[in-house]
Amino acid sequence: MKRGDVYRTSHRMAERGDKPGFYVIVSRGFIAGNDDISTVICAPVYGEVLGLATEVEVGPEEGIPRSSSIRCDFLMLMFKEKLTTRAGRLSSVKLRELDRALAQALDLPLPERAARKKGRPVLI
Repeated sequence: MKRGDVYRTSHRMAERGDKPGFYVIVSRGFIAGNDDISTVICAPVYGEVLGLATEVEVGPEEGIPRSSSIRCDFLMLMFKEKLTTRAGRLSSVKLRELDRALAQALDLPLPERAARKKGRPVLI
């Protein structure tokens, strides 16, 4: 399990109208890959794209059957055991979009602005 992996859950989730769904792992690598830690932070995937700055549009290239969006405003702590099927993975471009959407959702400086303020080259 890695940050940026897309998983499907077969469990019915109350937050999703008692339906299973897709989730993207947003926890850092140490947490996601550590078998001694039973939970990860995930962003849910919804079938509707609203065009929000806190969304990342995804689809078949990422293992999602149709055009959908990762919603970073609705982060959840999930038990790893409930993430039953790995469906795909975000590309490096989509991971950068995820970083921007998470920064927006959590009201943090955008990654490229933070790098510029510190005088470092922007590597995004």
